[in-house]
Amino acid sequence: MNHMLPTPAQPLKIGTRGSPLALAQAHETRDRLAAAFDLPKEAFEIVVIKTTGDNRALIDADKPLKELGGKGLFTKEIEEAMLAGAIDIAVHSMKDMPVLQPAGLVLDCYLPREDVRDAFVSLNCAGLADLPEGAVVGSSSLRRRAQLRARRPDLKVVEFRGNVQTRMKKLGDGVADATFLAMAGLRRLGMADVAKAPIAVEDMLPAVAQGAIGIERRGDDRRAADMLAAIHDRDTGLRLAAERAFLAGLDGSCETPIAGLAELHGSTLRLRGEILRPDGSEVLSDDITASVEDGAAAGKDMATRLRDRAGPGFFDWIA
Repeated sequence: MNHMLPTPAQPLKIGTRGSPLALAQAHETRDRLAAAFDLPKEAFEIVVIKTTGDNRALIDADKPLKELGGKGLFTKEIEEAMLAGAIDIAVHSMKDMPVLQPAGLVLDCYLPREDVRDAFVSLNCAGLADLPEGAVVGSSSLRRRAQLRARRPDLKVVEFRGNVQTRMKKLGDGVADATFLAMAGLRRLGMADVAKAPIAVEDMLPAVAQGAIGIERRGDDRRAADMLAAIHDRDTGLRLAAERAFLAGLDGSCETPIAGLAELHGSTLRLRGEILRPDGSEVLSDDITASVEDGAAAGKDMATRLRDRAGPGFFDWIA
């Protein structure tokens, strides 16, 4: 590496949102870079950037994300800061990331993926099957809401957003009987015990890229490129290439109920995908096996197949 490594006097600036989970992910990134290059933690500076998605009034409004601006809510200001040179790299939850990056930015570093499963969270029920008829379940995820309606149409589903602590308070206040969180986030926060039970992927296929952290950089920043290459997890990259190609082929965003999961078995990749009507009345799924090198092509093929089966208007009914 021919570039000057960062020092406490001239630290590498890591941009992140300010939530407890976002900060945990930024700290993990910093610690991996420090270990890879034998640098002190002081050679890195974590820069908290407030995004539109962190606006408390918006979050408390409990409006669907689609009405608030979609996935860009959590990334726009951070990416603007990077393009302006205020930060060097940015740490993101990959399930929040649009499939296309702004001109000048590159996303090609992923940390080892955490648990991909959803977690069932309730103060008084052990699992989804234990919820009584008519129980209220809170979720801001269109995917989870549609999957829930498909499995348990008797339940009442309400909009429910906020960090782990906010959601637990809402459960305590009786706003809902249960909610869902990502196991990955709970584990990264040291709060895995909040989950009553992880939900098997066969029962609830996760969001595309769930459990994965991505690190974005400027395309022309060779130092950042070389440093991030040292901590990139190849297997996670291969899996996300397939999943994000599937999402891109469906024009996917957080506005449509889409689930997808790629898994590696030696030199083979298995991709499962699912699209749902928002009211849960119809679920279309597919399952493809391909070589790991052909994962992105498999994702694109699966999107085409499911789109052809769905026909026009499949996603039109937004709950």
